[in-house]
Amino acid sequence: MSRIADALIGQPRQEGDIATAIAQATQCLERFTDAFNQQDLPGMDACLHFPHQMWSGAQLLVWQQPGNHPPDFFELLRATGWTHTRYEAISSVLASADKVHFVVDYTRRGLGDAELSRHRNLWVAVQHEGRWGIVLRSY
Repeated sequence: MSRIADALIGQPRQEGDIATAIAQATQCLERFTDAFNQQDLPGMDACLHFPHQMWSGAQLLVWQQPGNHPPDFFELLRATGWTHTRYEAISSVLASADKVHFVVDYTRRGLGDAELSRHRNLWVAVQHEGRWGIVLRSY
């Protein structure tokens, strides 16, 4: 079979494989947000695969390599009163043994845990070269 046929048809997966994939991919998302809350840009990049795609509305941003967050990224967030981000729900909506699509509901929070904003996004994590990483975020 060709690489395209292999990719489209794939191999049958066992239910346990998918449950493990969802758990591991969820841990990747949690590591990303832990790094985000620690204002750790290299830690965030370590949870991504590159090229990394972000759909912001109808605009596609593609990061070819780590280091694409602006250096003042967290200063911009702090200007809104942001202190931390919290997942309200993470739901896998499509999964295989090496790719999981999530709907991620999260809030940006300020002092006293006040909710500043609420977001619902689509994120995709894949296992590539032995490591789970986020390849796509759609805002």
